[in-house]
Amino acid sequence: MHGNIATVAAVAVGDGFNRVEQDGFVHGRVRVWCLRHGESENVTAGVAGAVPKSPLTSHGLRQAADAARVLADEQIARVYCSTALRARQTAAAVVAGRNIDIVALPDLAEVGIGAAEGTTDPGVRRQTAAVLRSWIVDRQLRRRVADGESGSQVVARMTVALTQITLAHYGESVVLVGHVASLSVTLAQLCGLGARVWGTPLPHAVPFLVEWDGKSWHCRSWPT
Repeated sequence: MHGNIATVAAVAVGDGFNRVEQDGFVHGRVRVWCLRHGESENVTAGVAGAVPKSPLTSHGLRQAADAARVLADEQIARVYCSTALRARQTAAAVVAGRNIDIVALPDLAEVGIGAAEGTTDPGVRRQTAAVLRSWIVDRQLRRRVADGESGSQVVARMTVALTQITLAHYGESVVLVGHVASLSVTLAQLCGLGARVWGTPLPHAVPFLVEWDGKSWHCRSWPT
């Protein structure tokens, strides 16, 4: 389904070249070009939460087009994104004019904050930042905003998505369009980045490389 976006709960195991050993690891290198979506209306309006229906701004669309140029020479097997509109719009812009499938995965969503979803209350935004800091810096993954997700829940579902991607793409490169909080806490945990990423929030639509080497994840640079 080239040029369209499919939403799936799981990804099939590609062409059978992956080797999954008894230790549960996918033994093969996978390159994942990660990026946050382009600037979106929920960001400019100061709306907290996952806000899945918020679209990109005109500036966000230009940022996504810039990301496409950065990745133009990469041999991309597939693009993955969350089901949020802003992520799907970014993904579509990244592969515009290329014969590459886009798959939207619910597990790549932004952090859910429960009853506080959609608020513009500055107090909730400060609390959200404090909780994210505790996840990344202090590794206190049990905390949550209101009745939303804990850090453990976010990392668990994001890890499920990343595992599905590695199973399908042994020896290949893919693109993953995600969100600032869920990407940051997950990569801080999986890549052992910890507090080093705090204070440098992911910029909009700037690709950076994360690699699976067969047993662990590596992120050698963090965009600023």
